[in-house]
Amino acid sequence: MSKRRRLIVANWKMYGRLTSGLVLARDIAELAQSDRPLPFDLVLCPPATLTWAVGEALQGTPVVLGGQDCHTATHGAYTGDLSAAMFVDLGCRYIILGHSERRYGHGESSELVAQKVEAAQLAGLTTIVCVGETAADLQAGATAEIIEKQVRESLPKNVKTSNLVIAYEPVWAIGTGQQPSPEDVIVVHKLIRKVLGEIGETVRVIYGGSVTPANAGTLLREDEIDGVLVGSASLNAEGFWAIAATCQQGS
Repeated sequence: MSKRRRLIVANWKMYGRLTSGLVLARDIAELAQSDRPLPFDLVLCPPATLTWAVGEALQGTPVVLGGQDCHTATHGAYTGDLSAAMFVDLGCRYIILGHSERRYGHGESSELVAQKVEAAQLAGLTTIVCVGETAADLQAGATAEIIEKQVRESLPKNVKTSNLVIAYEPVWAIGTGQQPSPEDVIVVHKLIRKVLGEIGETVRVIYGGSVTPANAGTLLREDEIDGVLVGSASLNAEGFWAIAATCQQGS
């Protein structure tokens, strides 16, 4: 039985304005408050514009704040960018890096992701590093090759394992309603741990990609799956809590 603490992360992406974001954050926090102490870690990653307000709403609750991306530098002439330290100032403890929507939508390389991981960990943030294959990779039977390459190249040599989470997010499953079987997810998670080497058994490896209340229980009953990274389903408080609450079963 795995002794790694489960991690449930909400990635709100570019959704939410001030009013709707605050309502959602408060509703999730209220649900979490009613069940404390939580036997798992619960993290909300809102858009950067909502970070401060959501952080204020989460004060005194068991829900933790996270960011969605950061720059490699601590400061400088980088218009429109935010440093890891700026997210720390806003109260963040986690940050998502290397999401496929950054890799493929913004052309971010694994080498750039590694630089961001180094900067974020230096600032004290726990990094949620995303890896995953495309539909073309899957059809070509290249999943293992792609995952191994991304894991190796997305982590700096001086990576702090105590501040590291790996999120396996197959690109073809994100927002499509499609999903690999739990058995397929386990195979990839075991590969990730193998690539990580000695630290593999201590690092939390979570799954993301069309996670819903309907399928979360099937995923989270597996010891090899340490949690989930939730996209659209995290935009509904009751639905997101239903996903998180599956950790209560046998935790």
